[in-house]
Amino acid sequence: MKPSRSSPSHNPQAIARKVLKILYIILAVIAAIIVIFYCAYKLLAKEPTPAPPPSSASQPESSLPASQSPEVSGSPSPDQQGSRTHERKPYCYTFLLVATDQVSGNTDTIMVLTYDTVNQTAGLVSIPRDTLVNAGSLRINSLYRKGIEELENCVSNLLGIPIDYHVIIDIEGFVELVDLLGGVEFDIPVHMSYDAPDQDLHIHFEPGLQHLTGEEALQVCRLRKNSDGTIPYPDSDIGRTRTQQQLLAAIAKKALANPQNLPSYIEIVSDTVDTNLRFREMLWFVEPALGFDPENGLSTATLPGNGEVSYKGLDWLYQLYPDEVLDIVNTMLNPYTEPLSADELNIFEVE
Repeated sequence: MKPSRSSPSHNPQAIARKVLKILYIILAVIAAIIVIFYCAYKLLAKEPTPAPPPSSASQPESSLPASQSPEVSGSPSPDQQGSRTHERKPYCYTFLLVATDQVSGNTDTIMVLTYDTVNQTAGLVSIPRDTLVNAGSLRINSLYRKGIEELENCVSNLLGIPIDYHVIIDIEGFVELVDLLGGVEFDIPVHMSYDAPDQDLHIHFEPGLQHLTGEEALQVCRLRKNSDGTIPYPDSDIGRTRTQQQLLAAIAKKALANPQNLPSYIEIVSDTVDTNLRFREMLWFVEPALGFDPENGLSTATLPGNGEVSYKGLDWLYQLYPDEVLDIVNTMLNPYTEPLSADELNIFEVE
């Protein structure tokens, strides 16, 4: 009598072969989809175009008569203007990051970011909102009301570097991004207690590590003073700027650690951020950004200066220190292969 043969449906080896075949087909389909999307990404992504060097001719004109204009430290003479040419570092780009004040319409936050995608380093430098400039009302934060181009030209000439792109951050987008990440852990540096019922704004935090929602993170960024009139930071607005930088770094770190949210990041940016960075150029930055480590690659600073300067009836103007600013520009922001010199910056010094 011949032994009965197992049915293929009950044969372990046949079942294993069938499962492996199905897995192979699934993996082949996934691989094909990945290849298709990667090719589409490569076709759509467009390499960003660097901006031309700053020109003194593009500097916003002062509203003051020439006889009342402050002295400019390092302003190039007419025969020096445009005489220098610098070679750009490959794939190194500069950005002007701006957030506006909901009440005044001025810029509440001004930062410059230089991102070297080859060496995977980035410098994020804040420009104090009361920085003295020879344009408009003398405070840099008022220039935005004349248009982002005015502010962009001023910053470019002030620091002696081209600004490739600007990014105007909408508070709704900021809140959406943090909430998309499930909030962010942040060490609150100071006691915060402020209420503005007319703005429906209530900020109350004690120092220490806390989990912040998007709205709470925005509140931490906005606080300038407490309701009792006390300034929470010993170094005033510089301390507030430092907190903003640290919070942005924490958000960036968490965002880059969750690349699966990339389509949502792009959607939020497209819907809530005003920028001259086009969609195809945004796509180009995706690949290098996914390999960026904020913990080791990001450095931050605030332009140093004296925030107690008075000039032409205005108090508490922030006058930059030229030597220290030049050092920060060359260390963190310079997109060129060689250092900038002092006469390539346009910093005002009131005597």
